[in-house]
Amino acid sequence: MLLSEPGAGLQIQPLWRLGFRPFFLAGSAFAVLAIAAWGALLAGWLQWQPVGGSLVWHRHEMPFGFGAAIIAGFLLTAVQNWTNHPGLRGRPLMLLFGVWLAARLAWLLQPPLAVLIPLQLAFLPLLAVVLGVRLHAARQRHNYPLVLVLGLLSLCQAETLYGLAQADDHLQRRGVLAALWLVAALIGIIGGRVIPFFTQRGLGLTQAPRPAPRLDRLGLGAALLVAGLTASGVGLQAQPWLAPLFLLIASLHGLRLWRWYQPGIWRVPLLWSLHLAYAWLAVAALGMAAWHLGWLRQPSLASHALAVGGMGGMILAMLARVSLGHTGRPLQPAPAIAWAFASLHLGAACRVVLAALLPAGLWLAALAWAVAFMLFLRHYAALLCQPRVDGQPG
Repeated sequence: MLLSEPGAGLQIQPLWRLGFRPFFLAGSAFAVLAIAAWGALLAGWLQWQPVGGSLVWHRHEMPFGFGAAIIAGFLLTAVQNWTNHPGLRGRPLMLLFGVWLAARLAWLLQPPLAVLIPLQLAFLPLLAVVLGVRLHAARQRHNYPLVLVLGLLSLCQAETLYGLAQADDHLQRRGVLAALWLVAALIGIIGGRVIPFFTQRGLGLTQAPRPAPRLDRLGLGAALLVAGLTASGVGLQAQPWLAPLFLLIASLHGLRLWRWYQPGIWRVPLLWSLHLAYAWLAVAALGMAAWHLGWLRQPSLASHALAVGGMGGMILAMLARVSLGHTGRPLQPAPAIAWAFASLHLGAACRVVLAALLPAGLWLAALAWAVAFMLFLRHYAALLCQPRVDGQPG
């Protein structure tokens, strides 16, 4: 039976019916395990030494392991709605997931770089091809920037791994930090579509804010420019002339949030979590502006505002909502999920503010992150492995 035929998806095990299921489940589990391993390595409780060192592994796996899994789960699911054609499922989905999983496990086995690097580099280009082919077949040209960003993420990963091969810390940092700003660009694209729409639906409003395509394009262009400057190494040294660019980015994010804001969001955890996560993008940009002006000592504080608060917060918020919607369940998460959101943002604040003052801030941030994703797994792991409650495929 062809997968495009009615009911074909029902012949497949629920976990492999749509991309969000395996990637959301494994990505959130990896979020817990990876931060626990990172904390254990820092404390000296774990003797395992990843290829290149624990810092190299931690840097790489945040955007290219954890982040890439959730991005894949979301895009492979969303493309089905955009194109009105079945998403990747069954064996092809298993194979793509296997590529991601093999890359994560490879770090544990400590293979030679000639084996490790190709395993790491395979996933993002494959994801870009899968997405690009489906968008091209449906003539979805307005979604091509997503494929472009995935391609640029692949290049950033290649730069990071080239730095690993050359034992060049500078190259590694360039690739990883550029990747974080590319993830910020993705959040800008996707957030600009879903946050106002979800806010309208969640509050029962008659209409969402009017689109602002020029504002959206300017924000995307600025994020891509920052990623390019960072990848080239320009953005790794404090440069006062770069501060206006980051102030522009912060202003654009702030303006978007102002346009989307409704007082009622604070009654709905699935909404305030999205808005708060997006706000961290502005905080990160302000932090980078302050660093370039010499007002902030550590640029890593701004980078972690982006990685933990922005990327982590947006991921957790999207996991909670998309998983309910695409399993046919009401958009009413368990009360504990609101605590998961709060825990994650508390962890981001600890990592950005408290960790700069007290060593305990780092441990509190790691604990809060782990608690947030463990709460998600506690309430969502089972439903990601179960059929839709409405009997539909997916």
